[in-house]
Amino acid sequence: MEIVAALLFVGGPALVLLLVRHVAAARALGPIVLCYAAGLLIGLSGLLPDSTGDIRTTITEASLALALPLLLFSVDIAAWRHVAGRAMLSMLLAVVAVVFVATLLFHLFQARGVAAPEQLAGMAVGMYTGGIANMGAIKLALGIPDARYLLFATVDTVIGSLYLLFVLTVAHRLFARFLRPFPRAPQGGETAAESRESQGDLLRLAAIPGIAAALGAAAVCVGLAVVLAPRIGIGEPQVMVIVLLTTFGLLASLVPRLRANRAAPGLGMYLIYVFSLTVAASMDLSALAGMDPSILIFIVVATFGSLALHAVLCRIARVDVDTFLITSVAAIMSPAFVPMVARSLRNPALLMSGMTTGILGFAIGNYLGITVALMLASGG
Repeated sequence: MEIVAALLFVGGPALVLLLVRHVAAARALGPIVLCYAAGLLIGLSGLLPDSTGDIRTTITEASLALALPLLLFSVDIAAWRHVAGRAMLSMLLAVVAVVFVATLLFHLFQARGVAAPEQLAGMAVGMYTGGIANMGAIKLALGIPDARYLLFATVDTVIGSLYLLFVLTVAHRLFARFLRPFPRAPQGGETAAESRESQGDLLRLAAIPGIAAALGAAAVCVGLAVVLAPRIGIGEPQVMVIVLLTTFGLLASLVPRLRANRAAPGLGMYLIYVFSLTVAASMDLSALAGMDPSILIFIVVATFGSLALHAVLCRIARVDVDTFLITSVAAIMSPAFVPMVARSLRNPALLMSGMTTGILGFAIGNYLGITVALMLASGG
């Protein structure tokens, strides 16, 4: 069954791309949305047994690890200056939004007699600025019971899937009604049409040397990141792997031959499709059965409440809709999901901004979550 699951996860996006090429409705939705939706259907159907969990995790991690440098090889670093300032401002507003909403929820839950609401606030701030990788440190610092920590993380996986599906489908049209459009200018990176064409080119014999060169360079980046991350001694190893992969990918983009390799972004995007389908297949709504409803309410309001407040602040600060969405995903979901959303927005110029602001969130998430929780607990 593991082999069947592996073939489904790796080969499924190829069927989606075939559908997109020949069906107008599928083309309108785009391969990212279709892959994520297909993964959700697979996960919710219960067709895959629990024994496929290991292969699903392996494919998720491997596809993302290889995809990040492959996509970053084509980034034009010089062009980033056009969007860097807006992205940093939007990330700051995202942090302000989640701290405000978590603090408000703390006071509401405290008034209703919920035990230790500062723990929920601290986990929410850490999670929605730095991702789940930071929650382990916050758990230890605040002495959060295992059951509460695991329940929070599990429920967040379900709500996070719904949030991501919202961002991939209707969020852009909704928020574009009152946020500025992205200021289009000559940028580094490929267009959506070029991405589809380069994926078609992957099937040609002439593309084999380019594929081999891109995949080899990406494998070197992954190998170095995996080996060096535990030895650096700064932060969690899984966080440092993302940081190093981003760094190596950007450094490699300075090599003209790698930056001009058309096979790299096409192959990287296909792996993001694999990642999208596989990670969505892990969704399990049974986590919501028989749980403490206060945690569900806290997570739903923290996620979508901070998203709404972030949008209002971006309207005041005149941040565009694309930058708002990419930094929201970088904060709430982590940098791992940035390439997926950047491609869904058909705006690869934001890839570097999303990765950079997401890594910044990793860096401050621990400190911010712990500080907010301790201040709330002490009445500060």
